Amino acid sequence: MSSQNFLQQTLIHRDEHFIVINKPAGLLSVPGKGDLTDCVINRLLAEEPNTLLIHRLDRDTSGILVFALNKAAQSHISKQFQNRQTDKQYHALVSGILTGEGSVDVPVNYDPARPPLHIADPTYHKPALTHWQAVEQFEIHNQPVTRVKLTPITGRSHQLRVHMQYLGHAIVGDELYASEADCKLMPRLCLHAEQLSFFHPVTGDTLNFFCPAPF
Repeated sequence: MSSQNFLQQTLIHRDEHFIVINKPAGLLSVPGKGDLTDCVINRLLAEEPNTLLIHRLDRDTSGILVFALNKAAQSHISKQFQNRQTDKQYHALVSGILTGEGSVDVPVNYDPARPPLHIADPTYHKPALTHWQAVEQFEIHNQPVTRVKLTPITGRSHQLRVHMQYLGHAIVGDELYASEADCKLMPRLCLHAEQLSFFHPVTGDTLNFFCPAPF
């Protein structure tokens, strides 16, 4: 996706307080180390200089991101994320056959020996909780996969990717946590931030945004 007219190409909602966009897969939310300057917020700042960061998605995850347009809105919405007052739902394809629904309640910790990997670590002191629900099962290149809805209650780095790997059903296309075979089933990480709800920073109204997964 071209950096020109990025906001127009990705915009879901805009008012005077915040913007909501559909982040493409493969693009950093914020600048990375070294010369990795091409990212969502820099593209937005080029078109809307008042853009302020609220939250992030992994580079290879697509979907809904909200950015503030003033300090008051940034503070208000950021606190909703911190206090778990937002409702987030992700859409994913995972390897193998998964049925029913359940939860993974296992802390996720950074693995300093294998950056940027994280691991499921029951001894770690920060909790991580994900609810999952299987939607349908089908095949890609004769390999079974399951479409799932994922609801993170906490927001740890790589949480959904690590929790699905912990279940034995890594996310398809995940170069960090899936097997080589499952990684090759799709040309991208099949993880998409599909739904986000939060309170309007001025009116207090409940807002719900939905952006269907492209896979």
